[in-house]
Amino acid sequence: MQLPSTDDSFLIRTDFRDDSAWARLCAAVQEPVGDMRAYVACVNDRTVEDASVAQLVNELAHASKSFFFVADRKTIDDAEHPILVVDLLQRPTRSFRVVPREAWGVENNLSLANMDFDEFAGAADDDGVFRGFRDTGSAGSR
Repeated sequence: MQLPSTDDSFLIRTDFRDDSAWARLCAAVQEPVGDMRAYVACVNDRTVEDASVAQLVNELAHASKSFFFVADRKTIDDAEHPILVVDLLQRPTRSFRVVPREAWGVENNLSLANMDFDEFAGAADDDGVFRGFRDTGSAGSR
């Protein structure tokens, strides 16, 4: 797989059925939310078409990243376009999904090690998708 030389996080495309959906997804992930934005490099390389998470982890074994994003069939087909987030640091292949509008928080915080993978994975809804932190009204909520 050809990876760009960048400090940005990778969003790797593994589903190549719909070029316009891919373009919309990349734009949605990179769209600013207030003053914040996700710093991602959209990787469009057919050599990883339909690749498994384990295969991608193997491809990225020497990348200096702690995680990466994947746009797979579920990302493209699901109405919310939940992007797969894969751990490369603590337990490679561990994952959760994130909706594009919340990708900036995951990307920023994991890249800077402000928060760890477990905090986001643990805050995912029952379907495994992180849609943001919920205010539960308790003093410790975010």
